[in-house]
Amino acid sequence: MTQTLPSRRGTAAVAIRGYRPADHSACRRLWAELTSEHRRLYPASQQVPAATSPAVGELGLAATDADAASGAGFEEYLTRLDLSGMWVAQHADEGVMGFVGLILQGRAGAVDPVVVTAEHRGEGIGRALIGHVADQARRRGIRDLTISPALRNLEAIRCLYRAGFHAAATVTLALDLTGRDGHWRDGLDLHGVPFRY
Repeated sequence: MTQTLPSRRGTAAVAIRGYRPADHSACRRLWAELTSEHRRLYPASQQVPAATSPAVGELGLAATDADAASGAGFEEYLTRLDLSGMWVAQHADEGVMGFVGLILQGRAGAVDPVVVTAEHRGEGIGRALIGHVADQARRRGIRDLTISPALRNLEAIRCLYRAGFHAAATVTLALDLTGRDGHWRDGLDLHGVPFRY
């Protein structure tokens, strides 16, 4: 099943369709971009907290910089037994611009990951990918759909809120055993309790 987003500003339309093996190199590049973004949010001297979803939390931050830059973690992602589906956003002229995956968790599902190439963020592609995966989850009888963005990714959190993710279902807390407490930022209050993120 293919869904087409209307064209914007005189450009060709973007179609959302199922992942194909021919999309591999484009999605691997997107995975590398996602890894780079998480390294920017959580510098290499600090692991990405487990609060991110399984695939995003395992982006390979312990891997070499070369592996991360090449998107090598995408290969492992493709072998997940709980991966129920993947869809890509493809521009008629520019090719694959983003992708999204659906992970099954019993009768629930998780969006993991959703990534749009940096030069096309803010054009509604991410929201369309999320809407598409939500439709797919409904058709499969999935009761709840979750997504776990990094807490420092304010742009993603705001986008997800606009896409309908209004309920906070879980919170994952981290205990920094390395003594590098200074790498965390102050400023997150939850139920009147101050946390670092």
